[in-house]
Amino acid sequence: RIVRRLIVVALVAALAASAALAGLALAASSPTKPATVKTRHVSLGTIVVDGKSHTLYLFEKDKNGKSKCSGACAQNWPPLLTKGKPKASGSVKASKLGTTKRSDGTTQVTYGGHPLYTFVLDHNKPGSTKGEGVDAFGAEWYVVGTNGKKIEKEGS
Repeated sequence: RIVRRLIVVALVAALAASAALAGLALAASSPTKPATVKTRHVSLGTIVVDGKSHTLYLFEKDKNGKSKCSGACAQNWPPLLTKGKPKASGSVKASKLGTTKRSDGTTQVTYGGHPLYTFVLDHNKPGSTKGEGVDAFGAEWYVVGTNGKKIEKEGS
């Protein structure tokens, strides 16, 4: 578990450094429609995913529904952005969906009060949860359950 965490942290650091050196703007592009949030069953249980079935994460550094992830952090953990009110699908509770304004003026989807993110090392692979329990950018990242709370892997 510790070795896996160190490898992921090293990969995140390498991604951030290469993005900074290349001057790449890897931030999520501006959405043109409302984001959809739905559910998917994976080894961790039933989780919250975006409209393309990419795993959604919460960042424990975020407070009061506001994102603390920008710059290199947002390049590695792209925020789920929306244009308009996000849509609930599957067993997602519409009452738990919301939005928050980011420092760059974009609108990020929240669930259970937590801003939502994807993870670049999931490589847009539906159901991948490589970001689970990763400690990066000052706090830990967790997959979000349908109750709006973090899911912790057994033994964490």
